[in-house]
Amino acid sequence: MARRIKGVEQEDWGPEVRAALAPTLGPVAALEGRATDDRGPTPQKPLNILTVMAQQPKLLAPFIAWASALVLEGVLSRRDHELLALRTAVNCRSDFEWGHHAVYARAAGLDEDEIARVAAGPSAPGWGTDDATLLSAADELHRDATISDRTWGELAARLQPAALVEVAMVVGQYSMLSMLANAAEVETEPGHDPLPLRDTGSRR
Repeated sequence: MARRIKGVEQEDWGPEVRAALAPTLGPVAALEGRATDDRGPTPQKPLNILTVMAQQPKLLAPFIAWASALVLEGVLSRRDHELLALRTAVNCRSDFEWGHHAVYARAAGLDEDEIARVAAGPSAPGWGTDDATLLSAADELHRDATISDRTWGELAARLQPAALVEVAMVVGQYSMLSMLANAAEVETEPGHDPLPLRDTGSRR
């Protein structure tokens, strides 16, 4: 589950942890597309990273509320959200975040070539302008903690202010989760894609 910080086992959940983790199973299944296809039943265990977070139970429920709002109530399209998440996982070298978001990205409509191409970055042949701009924003936020005037202008030409706010929040969210997953050595559940090699020379 995790090599540095052990996740809290279900039999050890207190009422506070149980109340926070149990409601995550359905939304995760929906993000994976399990609510509408035949890929299997709702998972019976929360994500490994959440059971690691349960070691700090006072932060667990507020985090889940925030993460759920960002994913389920955001104004960015699911496609845009997952492109940002996947590129952030590549930039942060997070096997855990990549593995899960590759599943979510497929459910959001990205095909296998597009998911693989995320690792090559915004300059890879095949991206449209909108997708390339999102990937550039993820790279710039990771590298510079800001978005360049050029990239911001391209984003603002098609996104409303609420979505522009979300772009930075999504990258920040998955950067934080990547840091925790990497630092705690949280293991990705079986069956998820490994993190692809990154082409470091492919920025716009």
